[in-house]
Amino acid sequence: MNGLSILRIILTKRKQQENPLILIVDDVPENIDVLAGVLKNNYQIRVARNGRTGIKLARMQPVPDLILLDIMMPEIDGYEVCETLKADLETKHIPIIFVSAKIAVEDEIRGLELGAVDYITKPVSPPLVTQRVKVHLALSQQNRELDRKVNEQTKVIKQTRSQIIQRLGRAAEYKDNETGMHVIRMSRYSQLLAAAAGHCEEFCELLLNAAPMHDVGKIGIPDHILKKPAALDADEWLIMKEHTQIGAEILGDGSSSSLMKMARSVALTHHEKWDGSGYPNGLVGEGIPIEGRIVAIADVFDALTSERPYKKAWKVDDAVQEIEKSAGSHFDPKLVAVFVALVPQLLEVRDSFKD
Repeated sequence: MNGLSILRIILTKRKQQENPLILIVDDVPENIDVLAGVLKNNYQIRVARNGRTGIKLARMQPVPDLILLDIMMPEIDGYEVCETLKADLETKHIPIIFVSAKIAVEDEIRGLELGAVDYITKPVSPPLVTQRVKVHLALSQQNRELDRKVNEQTKVIKQTRSQIIQRLGRAAEYKDNETGMHVIRMSRYSQLLAAAAGHCEEFCELLLNAAPMHDVGKIGIPDHILKKPAALDADEWLIMKEHTQIGAEILGDGSSSSLMKMARSVALTHHEKWDGSGYPNGLVGEGIPIEGRIVAIADVFDALTSERPYKKAWKVDDAVQEIEKSAGSHFDPKLVAVFVALVPQLLEVRDSFKD
């Protein structure tokens, strides 16, 4: 074999690999041969002789770009195959065209209701098959591109939202002799603690973005109280405690946004205590929202281990012991156990976001 022949083979294989992949599912070999014969010059072909194999091959990487699916097959018919694939996150996006001798209107409607994009009747017309496949592959590609652009834009929106939220949280910290790194650290501590406690990714992401607003209500506390270098008297302490309710008012009630709902809950409840001695409402135990219980630990840990104009930073071991000692009184004891196991990861965050 000369060099030119080898080059042609390489180019042919490369072209085949770049072509869309079509899965043909039919229990009749002659039907497969007809469809494969029509499409093989322009597409990669994968075939299955029954529904079970069709489902297996549809899930095999790389997943098909389109599926031509017979309806009347033994054991598992095409309707069940379609329903199974559309219920699977890995395969639900694959366009399915039913190819069947069942020509009743109700059969076509049923197929479309299950998620198929088209319906071709047997015996098939090769030009019709070619055109339908071409059209639905193009539509699928357009939909994927649209999804990609939407996901990119959604990511930008989330990043922008997160930055705005962090800056809102920092506004309160500047007023309170805190640093901007405090809200970043404690929000990441909160996210890690929520994940380690078994909460879903969506909850953890919401908490990461909501936690920076925990003290936003301090914007409404007079400076002579907020920045007082000495201990607050009883009247001043009553005013200081109002920052939780001020924060809740700033963040609003009745919002449809999951983020704003969680942020309001955090602002209102992060000073509640497990034994009911906290404020503003004296909530007890699991009556305190889980996000408030998590942020309470994260906020105190960062406050203890950070240096401030009015105090030196505690040693990490001392801060951990203090939180352990407060399990069951100030803090949720189950969360404290999770927190203690998580300390090495929390210290990595602290080192990454130093004041």
